[in-house]
Formats: sequence, C-alpha cells, structure tokens
Amino acid sequence: MSDRDLLAERFESHREHLWAVALRMLGSGHEADDAVQEAWFRLSRTDADAVENLGGWLTTVVARICLDMLRTRTSRPEVLPDIAPDPAAGTSPEEEVLLADSVGLALLVVLDTLAPAERLAFVLHDMFAVSFEEIAPIVGRTPVATRQLASRARRRVQARPVLPDASATAQREVVAAFLAAARGGDFTALLRLLDPDVVLRADAVAVDMAAARANVGAPDLSEEVRGVDAVVRVFSSGAKAARLTLVDGLAGAVVSVGGRPMAVFDFTVRRSRVVGIELLADPETLGVLHLEPVRSGSERR
Repeated sequence: MSDRDLLAERFESHREHLWAVALRMLGSGHEADDAVQEAWFRLSRTDADAVENLGGWLTTVVARICLDMLRTRTSRPEVLPDIAPDPAAGTSPEEEVLLADSVGLALLVVLDTLAPAERLAFVLHDMFAVSFEEIAPIVGRTPVATRQLASRARRRVQARPVLPDASATAQREVVAAFLAAARGGDFTALLRLLDPDVVLRADAVAVDMAAARANVGAPDLSEEVRGVDAVVRVFSSGAKAARLTLVDGLAGAVVSVGGRPMAVFDFTVRRSRVVGIELLADPETLGVLHLEPVRSGSERR
C-alpha cells in the first residue's frame, strides 16, 4: 500500500465525524460533502506525519472551511437547510443516522439565523465538545470572547419556540446525577455517567490553585486530564462544595466562598454522558459567565 493510500485510509476513518461537523455548520448535505472533500485536498498537500492529532487537525480545517463558506453565504438569499438524503448521491446508512440524530430541520433553521462565528462556536463546543481554547484561533477571538459567542448563540437557540427544551433538561439531569454520585462516592454510577474518553480541562488559575492546596491533600491537576479514573479523582475532592447551577443557561456547578464564585465546572453532555468538563477559575472568565442558582428540589441527592 502506498503512502497516499495509507493517508486516504486514515482520512476515511474520520470522514463520518467531519461530515457531521460540516452538516451542522452548513445545514446542507451537499455543502458538507464539498467541505469534507476540500479538507482531504488540504491534507493531501500537507506533511501528515508532522500532525500529532490528525482528528483534531481535520476538525479545525473543516471548521475553517465551513466558516469561510458561511461568510460567503451571507450575501445570498436565505434558503431552508438541505438535509434530505439524496439517493442519487449514494447517502450511506451512517449518514442517514446522523441526519436523524439531533439534526432536525427546526434546529438547522435556527442555526441559520446565527452569525457565522456564533454558529461555529456553538456547534463545535455544544455539539462536539471542542474546547473554547481550540475554537478561539479559528474565529480569531480570545477564549473568553469565544465563550461569549457560544453563550449568545445558545440563548438564541433556546429562545425559539420551535425547539423543545428536552436537551437542556436531560443535560441538567445528567449533571445533577453526576454531582450526587461524586458526593456519595458511587463509582458505579460515575462509570455510567462519564464517557470513557471524558476530558477535564482546567484554566491556568485553577491549576495554580490546586498546586497551592497540594499540601492539604488536593489531587494533582494539569491543564488537561483524560479518562474516568483521573477525572473522578480530580473532581471528588471538590464535589461536596460544588453546587448545581446554570452556567450560561446549561447545568454546571459552582464552588463559592462567602457568596463569591471561586470556581465553575462547565459540563458538556452528549448521549446522556459527560464527555467534557471545563474547570474555570480565572476571574476574567468568571466575570462574563451568567450564573443562575438552581432550586434545591431540582438537584438529585
């Protein structure tokens, strides 16, 4: 097998994910195909051996391609998203599943009302658990400003009556159950609630705070922690102090001292499992978050 064939094989292993990202960004199966094909052209002209994380690199490339396509589209008359499978195009069963799975016409119509950068930040973070630090260079903003883009987009999506609030409700139930399991040390429940590839990302201030508390038994914390065991170990020490709260409209947890938020856990949930947790302690970031307490009756114990 030639080097190009090996590269094509590696690319094909990511195609389904890339197509899903492009579909949600563009709302058109045909345009999603074009974006994925352009990503292949760019990969084929790149030294792939120098790319450490091919999946992440390809996701970034597809996101940039889609962003350019959306910005160009702003000069065209608005049209309804094209999400119907085209038999002539040979839509695969996997693609039809993706179309039916969380990509309804109503959602895509609402996404079509967002500015390109808002749509990209919302789609990559809320639907694919990409961190704001990774999204920020794509949209040319700081991570804090990128978070605000996604938050603004999320509010607009949730405000449209054509969309049910089931996803937000389900997300809150998962987070509340996770907090209860972490407090109770219920590792079996935590295994059920955490994705096997769960990632916890902490900002620099949170890492420094953990280092300062190492002498009182606080677990080691790095900017990125992967895997169920490591994430549970990090979170369990602060679980009793964390309280369920809404973070920019979605369920999260906050640790407060004297009524002042000191740290926020921002959860990303997909398919009823936690796939990502962001631990935020930077005062600049905390200052732009909209935190809303959740009534105690809403939190599982």
